Amino acid sequence: MVSTSLPGGTWTLGDLTVTRFGYGAMQLAGPWVMGPPADHGGALAVLRAAVELGITHIDTSEAYGPHVTNQLIREALHPYPDSLHIVTKVGANRDQQGGWPPARDPESLRRSVHENLETLGLDVLDLVNLRLGDAAGPQPGSVAEAFETLVGLQQQGLIRHLGVSNATPEQVAEAQAIAPIVCVQNMYNLAHRQDDELIDALAEEGIAYVPFFPLGGFSPLQSSVLSTVAARLEATPMSVALAWLLRRSPNILLIPGTSSTTHLRENIAGAALPLSDDDLTELDKIGR
Repeated sequence: MVSTSLPGGTWTLGDLTVTRFGYGAMQLAGPWVMGPPADHGGALAVLRAAVELGITHIDTSEAYGPHVTNQLIREALHPYPDSLHIVTKVGANRDQQGGWPPARDPESLRRSVHENLETLGLDVLDLVNLRLGDAAGPQPGSVAEAFETLVGLQQQGLIRHLGVSNATPEQVAEAQAIAPIVCVQNMYNLAHRQDDELIDALAEEGIAYVPFFPLGGFSPLQSSVLSTVAARLEATPMSVALAWLLRRSPNILLIPGTSSTTHLRENIAGAALPLSDDDLTELDKIGR
């Protein structure tokens, strides 16, 4: 069992115990998640600081860079502590224009899993999320062929646990009918509450929900409400948004990204921000 003073405590992904406050590595790549970081040493320092601060859940993808964040993680942290669990995702590539074209055919998925193993320096991946939809968000459609491909790789011993990302509730259910999942990773925050029912259902099943873009897609009016609450609490809007997510449901895991060790510490402190019932009532109105 992992012991940590990080906000939110821990959660169990299958047989893996992770801190609910994790770290997302996407911002370690260059602008628009393409190419190397401007400050290579700074990127390594952030990863090492995350582990030193007790974080045991790092989120990455071979598509970030591409290849860049995985290589940085390996350089900074390999050989990995037994308590550290690295989560990656497959199902999208990068093109020369910085786009994210789908790559969910069986051959592409198998190649991506093996690339993740190689760049991270691992024999088995702790958790692989199947990225669905597109840059606009979840899109309807069957996940069977793609998810069954990952199940086959899991049966070969290359993957411990599976999840889905950018998925509709119907796709979550379809994946669960094929094989167990331990997490769903979707866009969700104070302003975008489309997954409220899904989060509650997953919590009852002991399945984690990992929101990305904790400050994405706010309207000016919604941002104004958040800023007002943050000013009253003498905190940043990001701190309030992270603290609210941890309070929203015990199965929510956070993976805020940053390329700054100072900002990393600020995010941890922010997520621990105490919110009163009145604060929660006011914040709850933003997405409704």
